[in-house]
Amino acid sequence: MHLPIENEFLVMAKKQNECPVPNGTLIIIGGKENKGEDGIENREKPDDFFPLEILKRFVELTHKEEPIVEVITTASSEGEQTFDEYKKLFKELGVNKVGHIHHFSRKEAMGNDLVDRVKKAHGFFISGGDQLKLTSIYGGTPFLTALKERYINDKIVIAGTSAGAMALSTPMIFAGSKEVEELAGEIKITTGLEFMKDVCIDTHFVNRGRFVRMAQVVVTNPTSIGIGIEEDTAIVVREGNEAEVIGSGLIIIIDGLHIAESNIVNISEKKTLTIKNLRVHILGCGEKYSVPQANPPHK
Repeated sequence: MHLPIENEFLVMAKKQNECPVPNGTLIIIGGKENKGEDGIENREKPDDFFPLEILKRFVELTHKEEPIVEVITTASSEGEQTFDEYKKLFKELGVNKVGHIHHFSRKEAMGNDLVDRVKKAHGFFISGGDQLKLTSIYGGTPFLTALKERYINDKIVIAGTSAGAMALSTPMIFAGSKEVEELAGEIKITTGLEFMKDVCIDTHFVNRGRFVRMAQVVVTNPTSIGIGIEEDTAIVVREGNEAEVIGSGLIIIIDGLHIAESNIVNISEKKTLTIKNLRVHILGCGEKYSVPQANPPHK
């Protein structure tokens, strides 16, 4: 017995649009992760503070006795110094094979020379700097394609800190300071690297007072969830959308699915932002959160 033609078409379309649940794990860090200091910059340390906690978790999640880690410093203007710092830290944590990936231009990144290294590594760590460098240099490259394929198919771990964390999501903020964040339409966003979709990540969130700029992103597309991450704090994301908070601080989740009214469409006028019925969650270490799938990307 055959389905009607229109039903067959819908079934085929559904199968073509199915996306697999990722086997890989993301660690999305709010910046300034502790590097061994017995304290935290700009705030009191909690009783459950542990030096190097986030970097230790990164190494543990490779599930390898002798992991191979690649440090990607393309976002940084001081790539060599940044790499040297992380190489030293990872060696202290027992990682002896630490590679360095840095590109100055998209032309450099378009080759296939890194694909074998991507296939062999167990963990990838993306440093801070300028997130727009990451998207403009790596978008559509063989390197990014290989990295995404491994994230989907293999139990690897990909971490990003500061700009490296912001680039993992879509939409991605790339401009908009505290001086303009209260004005409707003044925050600039683009497509990130899309390891998480319909999720916007912002970092240094509490220290730099970035709540309002994140709210602007969410109100422009209420399907997207905003996750603001404090310094020395991270979310570990499994199966594409199951998040756990680690580190010494907190995360702030901005949920726009129930927004009733806003003035964001008046972007031609420099008016102070108004949003009604915005939902907010504040989560500390150990708390878990399932990112809503309003546009389901998984089976």
